[in-house]
Amino acid sequence: MADNIYSKTEIVGSSAESVDEAIRGAIRRACSTLRQVEWFEVVEIRGHVQDGEVGHFQVTLKVGFALEDTKP
Repeated sequence: MADNIYSKTEIVGSSAESVDEAIRGAIRRACSTLRQVEWFEVVEIRGHVQDGEVGHFQVTLKVGFALEDTKP
């Protein structure tokens, strides 16, 4: 049995609602594009101020996914 090998990529999610929704939206999108997504790490949280209020939240995530075995 081979050990799993992982790759990671960095993505940015955004939401006008919350940091939580920004994370969840980014993970949903990553899972629709990448296979075997297994973990994430929030590396940055920032936002945009509009008219003295929070306009939207942005989160930068590192997303880890298992590489597929290429042996037949």
